[in-house]
Amino acid sequence: MASVGSVTRQIATLEISASNSRAPLPASSIKRPLHTKHPSQQNVAKLLTKFAAPNPQTGQTNLSSLPPPPASHARADTARPALDIGQYDGGLEIENEKRGDVVSGEAAVDLALDSSQSRTFPTQEWSLHSFDIGRPLGKGKFGRVYMVRTKASPKYILALKTLYKSELVQNKVEKQTRREIEIQQNLRHPNILRLYGFFHDEKRIFLMLEFAGKGELYKQLSKFGRFSEKRCARYIDQMADALIYLHGKHVIHRDIKPENLLLGINGELKIGDFGWSVHAPGLRRMTLCGTLDYLPPEMVEGKEHSEKVDYWALGILTYEFLCGSPPFEDRASVKNTYRRIAMVDLRFPPTIPTEAKDLIAKLLKHDPQVRLPLAEVQRHPWIVKYRPKGTARE
Repeated sequence: MASVGSVTRQIATLEISASNSRAPLPASSIKRPLHTKHPSQQNVAKLLTKFAAPNPQTGQTNLSSLPPPPASHARADTARPALDIGQYDGGLEIENEKRGDVVSGEAAVDLALDSSQSRTFPTQEWSLHSFDIGRPLGKGKFGRVYMVRTKASPKYILALKTLYKSELVQNKVEKQTRREIEIQQNLRHPNILRLYGFFHDEKRIFLMLEFAGKGELYKQLSKFGRFSEKRCARYIDQMADALIYLHGKHVIHRDIKPENLLLGINGELKIGDFGWSVHAPGLRRMTLCGTLDYLPPEMVEGKEHSEKVDYWALGILTYEFLCGSPPFEDRASVKNTYRRIAMVDLRFPPTIPTEAKDLIAKLLKHDPQVRLPLAEVQRHPWIVKYRPKGTARE
């Protein structure tokens, strides 16, 4: 799945950016644009809390249990206020006439993805006719994202993402895409963007994603430059919890960075991209992947790596949240960035508090085996200090 991102003037949310490559990039080429945050529609958070598709851990209805979509447009539910999903621009039909080819052979089998046929979490059958389609949320290398509402009650709000099969094949990512979808469809955690279902037609794959009502975390970081201690500590606490869950499922993320994180309707952090994730029961891999500034020493040095690459990335993320840039970044020289990573050339500005320095230093260890375990991250004094009262953490 390619990355998800930006909404419109009224609701800042998901955006797909073709320029957000998962592969390591030359440090000198990484120019972080300043984004303008658009004001949210009045009372949108309250409406989304009521109408956005729920996270299963909240105890609300699961989308897979909704009744089959009606043959015709459902009547408006007058019992509740309608959330404006914006005006559809006809882009899906217009684009489909000119874009993409029908795939055949093994690729056609690999990309015939339908969540109603899932062995683990089968859903009802879905199609484009199941939704009222609203405003475009973004477009990228493999397709577009639209804000949609299910026609069947209770009319949930979702982000519908399209991927053109032939373009996935041309870029040799069809198996990676299938793997990513298979990984994400089985994940159930409040800090991981939910994939509710998926279906396909002759040319395209459609992904039904949780609508992240407060948009990209990266845009917030760009706007403010850095986060407060309190905000940073709470995000890292949520990240640690999500990573503990992923590793318990034998999933290594391998591409933790601000660009892959979203914010839910209540401001909670959501891991929103699994393009470099891998289900590795042995938790040992050799592939070089991820983003340059977040690569750990074992990857830079071409060594075997494990789930502890995500520990390293959590340390980099903490530093970037507090300082506004990653610790080993050298925009003038890729070679210098690699060298600083390999040497763990960690330099703290005076603005970083002592307790946060301690946490970062314990995560950014050259030897993966001595990096601070995620459970210890959650018990770290700096994290506990800013945790909201009543938050359950083991």
